[in-house]
Amino acid sequence: MIKPDARRSGLLWVALGAAMWGTDALFRSGLVERLTSLQIVWLEHALISLMMLPWIIRAFRKLSGLSAGGWLLLLAVSWGSSALATWAFTEAFRYGHPSAVVLLQKLQPLFAVLAAKWLLRERWSSTYYVVLPGALLGAYVLSFGFSAPFTAAHGGQWAGSLLAIAAALLWGCGTTFGRSLLQRFSFAELTGLRVFCALPMLTLLQTLQGGLTPALGELTFPLGLDLFLLSLVPGLAGLLLYYYGLQRTQAAYAAIAELSFPAAALLINRYFLGQSVSMAQIAGVLLIWLMVAYLSRQKENPLPALAARNHRAQML
Repeated sequence: MIKPDARRSGLLWVALGAAMWGTDALFRSGLVERLTSLQIVWLEHALISLMMLPWIIRAFRKLSGLSAGGWLLLLAVSWGSSALATWAFTEAFRYGHPSAVVLLQKLQPLFAVLAAKWLLRERWSSTYYVVLPGALLGAYVLSFGFSAPFTAAHGGQWAGSLLAIAAALLWGCGTTFGRSLLQRFSFAELTGLRVFCALPMLTLLQTLQGGLTPALGELTFPLGLDLFLLSLVPGLAGLLLYYYGLQRTQAAYAAIAELSFPAAALLINRYFLGQSVSMAQIAGVLLIWLMVAYLSRQKENPLPALAARNHRAQML
């Protein structure tokens, strides 16, 4: 059973970590003009792996007893939620508006909720069935105001949207898979494993596309600084805070707290990238944060939480 105070703080840590992901566009937008998406993702994973090397070594000592199901979860988190999702998210910036790309990440709770129900057999109180629609309503208003969605979408915008939705699907499922793996690994160990285990697949794909030599030749000091900050702030720091909070709350609850990502991104894009923000979008941000705050104050039913925890332990 997760104690109410721990679950409340867990939700806030998840929200803080996800909010740090909202700084992503500050660094990634400039990089996509000079490097391929795959080059950016490979370099980002390599830098984070170097920073987390002591915890990666410690985590490798725990891999020997991991079941086949545990290995599948680890590969899904590293190859899917880390490598492919980050690539799709980066590639989406080439087609779509930066705010549209990050706002579509608000679909993550839908995918995380379905995965948590199917894989972890999580159960929720009646409060959750009120909070989820409220949070999704805030997400809708934040994206489209009070009009129909994508009324002006066409061409490259659709390509960017589909890539952004693919990233949301992989990241949403990764929330559930990561929550299960935290039964065996610490939050720092899982952060390191998630990034490091994605490198072999990224290296293979990068080799097929011509290697890293062209990318390294493009790394001027400003671009190198952007890459370092991308890896450190939304990459490493955001993941550490996110997994620290995730081990203290249910995956489905954490998925709602993750909506702080697009909310923070919208504000950052407004004040640092000069993009406009409407009153409807401000209302959507406030509604999302209200739902997260309300959910963090609710008590958890211990019996369903215990059953879900036992099921996760059996999988590993």
